[in-house]
Amino acid sequence: MNAVTPEMNIPHYQPTGRECELFEMAQSNGLPLLLKGPTGCGKTRFVEHMAARMGRPLYTVACHDDLSAADLIGRYLLRGGETEWVDGPLTRAVREGAICYLDEVVEARKDVTVVLHPLTDTRRTLMIDRTGEELIAPPGFMLVASYNPGYQNVLKRMKPSTRQRFLSLTFDFPDQETEIAVVTTESGLDVARVTPLVRLGGHIRKLSGMDLEEGVSTRLLIYAATLIAKGMPIDQALEVAIVEPLTDDADVQTALRDLIATIYG
Repeated sequence: MNAVTPEMNIPHYQPTGRECELFEMAQSNGLPLLLKGPTGCGKTRFVEHMAARMGRPLYTVACHDDLSAADLIGRYLLRGGETEWVDGPLTRAVREGAICYLDEVVEARKDVTVVLHPLTDTRRTLMIDRTGEELIAPPGFMLVASYNPGYQNVLKRMKPSTRQRFLSLTFDFPDQETEIAVVTTESGLDVARVTPLVRLGGHIRKLSGMDLEEGVSTRLLIYAATLIAKGMPIDQALEVAIVEPLTDDADVQTALRDLIATIYG
């Protein structure tokens, strides 16, 4: 659970549409926002960029199976022989009028939904049962959540009653020109060497419906480009940054290596 302050440099983000405008309108009108898209397509970077650009503090929570409402709200802890209440990241964001970003929110336990509902309607309130407080979110507070629809199943599906409380934006991997610019900026690798790498990513994504659960992320392309920029041989960089992270299946790994040989042959 990380807090980012506006004094930090604005993280690079390359807009692909009017998403920045929508984010600003949502924040200024106290509306929650839901980001949908595959892993590594830029959802988290987008939120970090917008928070810094707007000069708003940001609390980011990486949701997981064991994340409970208490983890977000806070709990009593024993410190120096005394019991002391400690706010969780959601409570701190509400108190400060900050942005709270719940990454992969569907992974959290179901009791989290109960906490979020009053914050995502006209009440904009957070109940802290342990302390008896009822916090009303100030105008600057914004709740942002994200999830990957491709990984949804019966047990990890966002209910319509929750989904319809948010404005929603769908993210996808950028077009080739934009992705080349992003990978070049993030890795420091020159455009001439980034171009075939991004082309490789595009080919792999076309295979995602066959033997891969999901195509290669822009994040992994940046990892590969960074290694290459630092002097690692291309074949080794692609092996550790693309082939191995994408699959453990030996046949699929062979197919990926064959594709790499075609692109770089």
